[in-house]
Amino acid sequence: MIKIKYFLAVVMVVIMASPMVANANDLSISAFKGDWRGNAISESNVSVTFPITSRDIDVSIKPSESGDFTITWRTLLRQKGTSDSPKEDLKETTLTFVKTDRPNVWKDSKGGDVYAGETISWAQLMKQTLTVYVMAINDTGGYDMQVYKRTLSGVNMELEFVAIRDGAVRRTAKGQLILNNY
Repeated sequence: MIKIKYFLAVVMVVIMASPMVANANDLSISAFKGDWRGNAISESNVSVTFPITSRDIDVSIKPSESGDFTITWRTLLRQKGTSDSPKEDLKETTLTFVKTDRPNVWKDSKGGDVYAGETISWAQLMKQTLTVYVMAINDTGGYDMQVYKRTLSGVNMELEFVAIRDGAVRRTAKGQLILNNY
């Protein structure tokens, strides 16, 4: 009788754990669909006047039926002017990513010429995190890279951003966004 109870207990654990194992898999790009809004705190080691700033962030992700997607992000920066009266600067970037032969890896549909001063971009989806990489060769022959990690967590999207120049971190930002569809 004890063996049967033990067997049933093991079966119940396996049945209950099955959804957890399924959730360990990578999400699809459609899970990120929507208009997200929020705020982030940025830290910089290159600005004496604005070492810490607040940013308002909007992200719109539009997957297609083919598995490609377009992402637009807008960031309202407050890192110029004086600390008493910072100037606001709105930056907007739109990229369209197309699938590659690698699972959950996309490339920028424009495929910029990095040697001509343009950026190259790619995206990767791993578990609940969509990471977008943007890289350029700078005027001195080194590199500038921006990495945007957007992780779905419950009903929120967590943002982690890092800007790197020749291996040195220049700026980071962390924040949360909420889905703002209608």
